[in-house]
Amino acid sequence: MSLRINDITPDFTADSTAGPIHFHDWVGDSYAILFSHPKDFTPVCTTEFSAVAQLVPEFEKRNTKVLGVSVDSVEEHVKWKADIAKLAGVPANFPIIDDTSLTVSKLYDMLPAEAWLPDGRTAADSASVRTVFIVGPDRKVRLTMSYPMSVGRNFAEILRALDAVQATEGVPFATPANWVPGQDVIVALSVSTEDARTRFGEVDVKLPYLRTVKAPA
Repeated sequence: MSLRINDITPDFTADSTAGPIHFHDWVGDSYAILFSHPKDFTPVCTTEFSAVAQLVPEFEKRNTKVLGVSVDSVEEHVKWKADIAKLAGVPANFPIIDDTSLTVSKLYDMLPAEAWLPDGRTAADSASVRTVFIVGPDRKVRLTMSYPMSVGRNFAEILRALDAVQATEGVPFATPANWVPGQDVIVALSVSTEDARTRFGEVDVKLPYLRTVKAPA
């Protein structure tokens, strides 16, 4: 079964370019982004991992760790990191795990539909997998995204989604379409307009069910 929002993420231990990783321990008190890709030394994947390498400082500002998943070996990852750094202009300072066994791909249901038939699937069946999980410090799934092999991910959107997840964590807010940090947030329907004014200040009532306030600092 596919992982759903608020499911506890499956734990695993895997070798990586940063040594052995026990996932739940590795997350610690941080948020985490777990993202898979089809194969090392392929064009779209290299552009994606270069984008992540450039964004590592932004993820760190948000108390977020990044972990790549691939069916290739650690030895191949280490070689590939040189190409990533060349394209990105910065080192790829995040671990990539060895999932040659497909253990993590299966745990997180990352394989494409046809990979389940026939029974004797191989690493080649993972060719169309590009999946993203944003995980909270409680190890629960906060957000998922999946892309086909032909579509490179927009990591600026993933960063924006992370900002939205963190901005609404544990508070009665939601974010509107295309929201970016600094813009107003939506007051939850469980909070009355009067209570919202008391708690958050001025309330912009656009519709009876759509009310916005300045996002708290």
